[in-house]
Amino acid sequence: MPKDALPELLQKRWLHSHEEDSDTEMVFRPASFKFPPSRGRAGFDLKPNKSYVDIGIAPADGPQESRGTWKLRDDQLELFKSASPTPTRTLQIVSADKDRLVVKK
Repeated sequence: MPKDALPELLQKRWLHSHEEDSDTEMVFRPASFKFPPSRGRAGFDLKPNKSYVDIGIAPADGPQESRGTWKLRDDQLELFKSASPTPTRTLQIVSADKDRLVVKK
């Protein structure tokens, strides 16, 4: 996959597929993926306008959302909550395609 295709490829709702994690990597799948039952799934929704929705797990196991912005620097996905000047979370991308995003833990 060409590096210049990565920003567009990332623009979707990704949910954590914790069943596929390893000791060193986390796996995310598109929200349309047929996940096995779970008590909630964290993730993020990356928008084309560089805004994003952080998807956490609420106390009743449903989604709890907050908003921010995102930026891609080489193979690092930086997530910024609201007006924060520094990333609140940085994900080192190991591999990405339309059906699977793998990042370092």
